[in-house]
Amino acid sequence: MADLTHFDDKGSAHMVDVSDKAITNRIATAKGRVIMAPETLAMITEGRAKKGDVLAVARLAAIMGAKKTADLIPLCHPLPITKVSIELGANPATSSVDIEATVKTTGQTGVEMEALTAVNIAALTVYDMVKAVDKSMQISDIRVVLKDGGKSGRFEAE
Repeated sequence: MADLTHFDDKGSAHMVDVSDKAITNRIATAKGRVIMAPETLAMITEGRAKKGDVLAVARLAAIMGAKKTADLIPLCHPLPITKVSIELGANPATSSVDIEATVKTTGQTGVEMEALTAVNIAALTVYDMVKAVDKSMQISDIRVVLKDGGKSGRFEAE
C-alpha cells in the first residue's frame, strides 16, 4: 500500500501530511451529466419546473458543495478555495444537462475532490428538482478532465 498515500505502513487510513509540500497554484476541472427524457430537458430549459430555476439552483448547490468537500470526504484537507465556476447546459443531442466545474486554490494539495464534489452535487440537485416527473434520470460520466499544479504536474483527460 506504499503507493496509496491515504494509508500508512500498517494499512491504516490517515490524512496525508502536506506540510512540507510547496504552496502552488492549483486547478481542477471535472465534468458529468444528467441524462433524462427529452420532455424533462425541455421543461428545464423552458423554465417550467415547479421547484424553480433548475440550473440556477444546481449552480449554487455545486458551489456550496465544493466549499464543503472536506466535511463530506473524510481524508480531504480543508482548502482556501479561491474560485469555483460551474457551467450547466442543456444538450439536446444526448438529452442531458451537462455539468462542468472548475475549482482553483493556492495551496499545498490539489482541488480534484472539490471539482468532483461540485459536479456530483449539481447533478443530484438537478435530479432532485425534477424527479417528480422523471424518475429514470441517470447521473453519468463524472470524471476529472484537468488537474494542474503541484509536483505531479498537469493532467488532461483525452
